[in-house]
Amino acid sequence: MLAPDAHPRLPAEPIACHECDLLQTEPCLAPGETARCVRCGAFLARNPPDSVDRTLALSCAAAILYLIANVYPLVGLEMQGRRVEVSLAGALRVLWRDGMEPVAALVGVTTLLFPVLELAMILVVLVPLRLGRISPRLAPFFRLVRAMQPWGMTEVFLLGMLVSLVKLSHLAEVILGTAFWAMAALIVVLTLAGRAFDSRLLWRAPLAGDAA
Repeated sequence: MLAPDAHPRLPAEPIACHECDLLQTEPCLAPGETARCVRCGAFLARNPPDSVDRTLALSCAAAILYLIANVYPLVGLEMQGRRVEVSLAGALRVLWRDGMEPVAALVGVTTLLFPVLELAMILVVLVPLRLGRISPRLAPFFRLVRAMQPWGMTEVFLLGMLVSLVKLSHLAEVILGTAFWAMAALIVVLTLAGRAFDSRLLWRAPLAGDAA
């Protein structure tokens, strides 16, 4: 099992620069250090401190934000003393009821289904890695997580919704609900989780497990 305060020094291995293709030896990186290409200066690798623990904590926070984003109202409109609020699930039901089934399905898949699948898969990878229960299936499973990430388009949905709300702002008072801010925070937390996780720990995890 990885200790909570473990700061592994990642061993040096040959690595090719993704910019100039120079094959070079990656230096041993202490926690917080980064490596750059000796020819063009492009970023090669980094060793985030407490990578597994930080990523796991951020992923759990993202799961909580995801629940909040689907429970509380997403946006509200107030006009002439009348206030109407809608949640994400409610918006999908309205789209489906109004005959826009393809749009409702697309929004549901990209803003509801893929984000929750991504979160679940990240936790499936991180929890066994944190507990030291290494499995050869973790690496291919992590590749599947990476393949699914581009399909989660929560930020695109929020941007499109903001554009629509700006156009409606001259007709009614727009009120951004708790779910809107939760979804915005979810995007930030998932980005931080991606930066905190060092995938090289996953590829080298079986060796670390054998050594333990």
